[in-house]
Amino acid sequence: MSLYKREDSTIWWVRFTHKGRRIQESTGTTVRQQAQEYEAKLKHVMWEQERLGVKPKRQWNDAVVRYVDETKHKASQVSDLYHLRWLDKYLNGVELQAINRDFLEKILKAKQAEGVANSTVNRVSEVVRGLLRKACNEWEWIDRVPHVRMLPEPKKRVRWITRNEADRLVEALPTHLADIVRFSLETGLRRSNVTGLLWSQVDLVRRMAWIHPDQAKARKAIPVPLSTVAVLTLRKQIGKHHSHVFSYNRKPLIQVNTKSWRKALENVGVENFRWHDLRHTWASWHIQEGTPQHILQELGGWSSPEMVQKYAHLSSEHLMQWVDRKFDVVKNVAEVVRL
Repeated sequence: MSLYKREDSTIWWVRFTHKGRRIQESTGTTVRQQAQEYEAKLKHVMWEQERLGVKPKRQWNDAVVRYVDETKHKASQVSDLYHLRWLDKYLNGVELQAINRDFLEKILKAKQAEGVANSTVNRVSEVVRGLLRKACNEWEWIDRVPHVRMLPEPKKRVRWITRNEADRLVEALPTHLADIVRFSLETGLRRSNVTGLLWSQVDLVRRMAWIHPDQAKARKAIPVPLSTVAVLTLRKQIGKHHSHVFSYNRKPLIQVNTKSWRKALENVGVENFRWHDLRHTWASWHIQEGTPQHILQELGGWSSPEMVQKYAHLSSEHLMQWVDRKFDVVKNVAEVVRL
């Protein structure tokens, strides 16, 4: 018998075998006739899929479950989950085929109505786009991905400080913070990678450190060649903690955005400067000193060249030959005129 009820339920269930695969699911009804109709419809859908190549109708919820499972490696999954929870009130139970441009536009407008920045709206749209692309290109659940409109975002100026400002900032900080700032300016590592750096990740003889893939934002290992200043900074930390490189009062140094940090910034007159701007400063110095962008990308552990491009305007050496050429032409013209 294909229709049955469980002992503890009044809901009808359907159970049968199709192509050697056991099908068993709830019909969601207590009425036998409706359960029979549900079974007939289910078998018809499976026939369409088999004989006519019709794709099974998948819901947004199904896609979310698979997407979350397949993106566990993403460093930004916490942010993705936050946006997916917000999207649930608009897409819960919606079939993927029904999500078109108009549908997405309504969701975009709803997010805008909350008064958030365009960048926040775009982060939500990126999650939707990423999920739908997987559903189309990898899972083959849908035939096409609707256009997901992105809002314009203002390009922010890269915030960095000069070497003189950096020296004054280091001098104004207590020793434990001064060391970690100096090391950050020498390596360009993100805050979490510096505070979480273990002695097992450092080789002072070879002057190398490394960030494991699961610690990196792009989920790729980052080789960290150590400058002389970086090596000297690390040697100062020897014996202070058995596992962590940077510590304070024999405990791993986790919190760096402290009152001492903010007070030092104020004392040296450095405004609108976050801890992450130490990384921007490191990258800016490299570009100004002629480090090729592809080398900087590898040193910084960025996943794409576009992430490094925002520093390109700080270097103009490759343009100098054209400026000199212009002056040479003007000089030659002047000489001809004199003759």
